[in-house]
Amino acid sequence: MHHQNRRTFLQSFGAASLAALAPRTRGAPATPAASKAVSGAATAGAATPSYLRDYETQYRVNPRTAAIEWHRNARWGMFIHYALESLRGLTAREALNSKGSDEWKKLKAGADVDYKAIRDRFTAAKFDADFITDLALAAEMRYINFTTRHRGNLYMFRTSVSAFTSVNSPARRDLVAELAVQCQKKGLGLFMYCPPDVARTEPQETFERNQTVVRELLTQYGPVAGIWLDGIGSYYTEPEAYRRINELYALIRSLQPQCLISFKQGTGTEDFVAPEGLMHVKDGPIATKAWALNAGKRGDICTNMQTNPPSWLYLDGCEHIDATQTPALLADAFAQNANLTLTTGPLPHGSIHPADVAALREAGARIRKDGFPAPALMDRTERKKIKKLK
Repeated sequence: MHHQNRRTFLQSFGAASLAALAPRTRGAPATPAASKAVSGAATAGAATPSYLRDYETQYRVNPRTAAIEWHRNARWGMFIHYALESLRGLTAREALNSKGSDEWKKLKAGADVDYKAIRDRFTAAKFDADFITDLALAAEMRYINFTTRHRGNLYMFRTSVSAFTSVNSPARRDLVAELAVQCQKKGLGLFMYCPPDVARTEPQETFERNQTVVRELLTQYGPVAGIWLDGIGSYYTEPEAYRRINELYALIRSLQPQCLISFKQGTGTEDFVAPEGLMHVKDGPIATKAWALNAGKRGDICTNMQTNPPSWLYLDGCEHIDATQTPALLADAFAQNANLTLTTGPLPHGSIHPADVAALREAGARIRKDGFPAPALMDRTERKKIKKLK
């Protein structure tokens, strides 16, 4: 959405909702009726997704090119990392005091963690899709990316491939459905993060499961802005396990032609690349070839709001970036032909960390006052101080 049109939308949305973004009580569970309403939008055919309303003419001709242009102009969005891991109680002090990265990685891996027991404590009592989408609007963001499954392997949506879902937890809620309803209502694009195993196409049973997961995400929740795949490192080291990935991509595009695809630095056939921290190619001939094939495509740089130590999921005691740092981060991303996607890790009960709420609200106020910053590469030393890049 163009800046002026977006401002008009925000004004029509209601000044009161933007002026008082205070945490609310638990959001309403997604009902079958609500899920049906969202699902129906995906089969409406001629209906233009709400987030593409400014690209309607182009959408009628070619939905994918309309979506690519929208993403190029989208500038920035919010990445929400929420998972069973968020309830484990890991702390920044544990990370900083670990003797080495291998020790911390082993602790994070949670091989001995009883995630079923943690699932039985998962209530998402303060996960509020209405509040989250209001916050994105207040920050002048155009889209939200949500972890449909992450560390701990709890599916945050209704699926036929597993009973280990948020719907079958004490929360009794489909969090993807709740976000989909609010994004569709408010003109935000919704990206769906899928963990590393979803991109794999071997063996056959894995491919069939992943096709089912993708089909469910793209038929149950209305228009989807993109499928965001993780785990590119495994593709580069064992490409034989991904030999039919273009079939998976074809399925995505057949179900929703406007749905964009990213797979981190990519295989070469994605719609955009989504590296961490800065635009960069990974080592190795497969990675180099993929990067060359994706040359010129828009980037979408992922950056943590939690830092020192950096963490995607909630880690108690982390420092957080603030609104004074976002203009330089935005300018740095723009200078690299990329959007900026800021990652927030909700607290165990699902609310957004107060420091992130404050930073995003203030960032939006600055953008409305001064506009988005001009592209300008950030000094890499300064960039590392903010992000604590390894």
